[in-house]
This record gives sequence, structure tokens and C-alpha cells, in this order.
Amino acid sequence: MAAKSAGILLYRRANGAIEVLLVHPGGPFWSRRDVGAWSIPKGEFDADEEPEVAARREFAEELGIELSGELVPLGEIRQKAGKQVVAFAVEGDLDLTAIVSNSFEMEWPPRSGRKQSFPEIDRAEWFDLETAGEKIIPGQRPFLERLRCLGG
Repeated sequence: MAAKSAGILLYRRANGAIEVLLVHPGGPFWSRRDVGAWSIPKGEFDADEEPEVAARREFAEELGIELSGELVPLGEIRQKAGKQVVAFAVEGDLDLTAIVSNSFEMEWPPRSGRKQSFPEIDRAEWFDLETAGEKIIPGQRPFLERLRCLGG
């Protein structure tokens, strides 16, 4: 069974346009990737957990900030590798300098026997919808269009 993740597409209105918050994954595999590498803040959840609860938890873990506000469902998509992602939108703003991400450990360099710690996300940025469409993982692009259709 494919893994399921839940996430939040935070958006704000700036200069008459919608901007969305995307995060860039941390770690050595993603360090040189940009276009098509960004994501909504998200993470996996179990069948016994509500997607909205998981989305809020993952947002807090990846950014170090707890969100309030009503989440608007954006539906579910299946990414290229098979992972299912459930997303919610909420309007808000946050100071990017206040972000503190969880970290994870992995063997690096490969087969070295040494463990290194890396942040789950190494940065977050606000993007207009057009730029976000270029930056985001292709499988998550439908969330941007769904936000646009909601009038977000």
C-alpha cells in the first residue's frame, strides 16, 4: 500500500496576487536541486489518524510554527512514485526567519559508517503561483490550481 501524507498549503495575498509557502527538502540528495524539488509542508500519517490533524502536526514539525485557522480541503493527489498526498489550504503569514525544522539522521557519505544530521527542510520561501508551479514537485501542481479555483 502506498504511503499517505498530509500537508498544508499556506497562502497570503501580497500586492494583489496570491503567494504560497513552499519548503525545500534538506539533506544531501536535494542540496543542488531547485526546479521541481519544492513541496508543501507535509508528512506521513497512519490510517488511524485524521489527515487534518496530521497536516497540522507535520507543519509544526517542519517549520516549528503551529498554525491556527480553518483548513480548507484541497483533495488528494498521487505523486509519480505512488505516494498519496492529502492537502489543505489556509490563509496566513509567517516570518521565514522564525522557522526551525526538525532534523533526521542518515549515513553520509554512503557506506562510510558515519551518521550525519540534516534538517527536514533547509529553507522555505514565498512564491507567486506561476513561480510556485515551476518550483513545486510536479505531482503537487494540482494543489496550486485548486487553490486558484477556490479564489484563494
